[in-house]
Parts: sequence; structure tokens; C-alpha cells
Amino acid sequence: MFVKNIDSNELAQWLEKETPPILIDVRTPQEMAQASIANCKPIPLRTLPLRMDEVPKDEEIVFYCRTGARSAQACMYLAQQGYDNVYNLHGGIVSWAQNGLPIVPMTLN
Repeated sequence: MFVKNIDSNELAQWLEKETPPILIDVRTPQEMAQASIANCKPIPLRTLPLRMDEVPKDEEIVFYCRTGARSAQACMYLAQQGYDNVYNLHGGIVSWAQNGLPIVPMTLN
């Protein structure tokens, strides 16, 4: 199954758009607490099948994890469920941070 990848710099540009994509972090809560990309929605990969109602089909969605492997799995899963506009952040938050893009701590409720 084909996964649409975007790189960190492309995502940074997308997040500046008038209607930015929905950004979903699929890492564990412990990983999210260390560093995240601002304004992301936390949906750990293992909970994604139970939380599909939180992922709109009619908007662009970008998934990310630490290096891009788990978020690629999320993209493949959603593609199998009929989603067209799902993208994987190639290299994950590691690549994002290595490119000097901003990270923030996530406070989980």
C-alpha cells in the first residue's frame, strides 16, 4: 500500500496555510510529554481504531511519530478505511527537530 510522505519543511509550510492540515501524534503519551509539534492532536497508534470518529475524512491529515514508522502504519490503516488525504511526516519528530523547527512539551489531560 502506498503512503504519501511529506518532509518537515513541507509540513512547516502547510501549517502556515489558512486552513492547515490536522496534525495527529501517534506516539505513546510518555513520548508526547517529552516533545511535540504545536497544535497536534494526541491519538496513540494503539487507540486509533477505537477513535476513528475523531479523524475527519474530508480534511487533510498529517500523522507523525518519532521516526515515521508508526505514522506510516496509521496512514496505511486509514487508507484501508477509505481515507484519501492522509500523509506521513517522513522522519517523524526527529527530522522535524533536526531541521530546527519548533517543538513544545505536550500537556496530556
